Amino acid sequence: MISQEQFEKEVKIIIENAIREDVGDGDHSSLACIPPTATGKAKLLVKDEGVIAGIEFAKKVFHYIDKDLKIETLKNEGDPIKYGDIVFYVSGKSQSILKAERLVLNAMQRMSAIATKTKEYADKISHTKTKVLDTRKTTPGIRAIEKWAVKIGGGENHRFALYDMVMLKDNHIDFCGGITQAIEKTQQYLKENNLDLKIIVEARNLTEIQEILETKGVHRILIDNFNYEDTKKAVHMIGDQCQTESSGGITLETIRNYAECGVDFISSGALTHSVSNLDLSLKAVE
Repeated sequence: MISQEQFEKEVKIIIENAIREDVGDGDHSSLACIPPTATGKAKLLVKDEGVIAGIEFAKKVFHYIDKDLKIETLKNEGDPIKYGDIVFYVSGKSQSILKAERLVLNAMQRMSAIATKTKEYADKISHTKTKVLDTRKTTPGIRAIEKWAVKIGGGENHRFALYDMVMLKDNHIDFCGGITQAIEKTQQYLKENNLDLKIIVEARNLTEIQEILETKGVHRILIDNFNYEDTKKAVHMIGDQCQTESSGGITLETIRNYAECGVDFISSGALTHSVSNLDLSLKAVE
């Protein structure tokens, strides 16, 4: 995974770009009718049920807009929330609060939805050793905060992008001419370029798993679109030679069965690509 420093840079880029997109040359609605010295207070009101996420991101947004804004939190990241709860109060210049409002809400509604879904998946397999992973199936431009939300919900982050881990999937293998060739060429490439990256290889059947094991040097085998019985066989074959990960259309209804096959990880794109935003609102306090 990427470093914390790089992650913080990604978050900063998201904020800068979102403010550029939303504010442009000014919030003319607020500039037109609210004096620049006017101050006020607003609350983040919950109008839904789930898990809250994005509080720390909201703080970053508010302080990017105006470092003098004050935030009083009543909830923590990952806390359960219900209709009528207040997550935080923000106070300071009214124009600053309104300028930050839409980005805060858009981000927190999405992050909370992802955290809520991730917790549902993680709770289903909490009795096993298996961890739930996200994927790269994220919204373009805001991957960092979506993966942040997965962590808040109790999941783990997979690779962040194409550059921080090698994953040899079916197309790589087929274009390269086979599993052994793909692994060996990758290992040579990493050596020649002095790159210390872990290698994950996708297997489509038990025969391919055997070939991966014989080639050696792989960090994790992706057991893709296997049924339960073959997943159990694959886990037994692999043993402690490398990590195991199940993937491929695994749902909330099936994740428990796959976890009980003994895999180390289960990855699901649905954590980030199939969620409905939680309803949150920022309301002025009189």
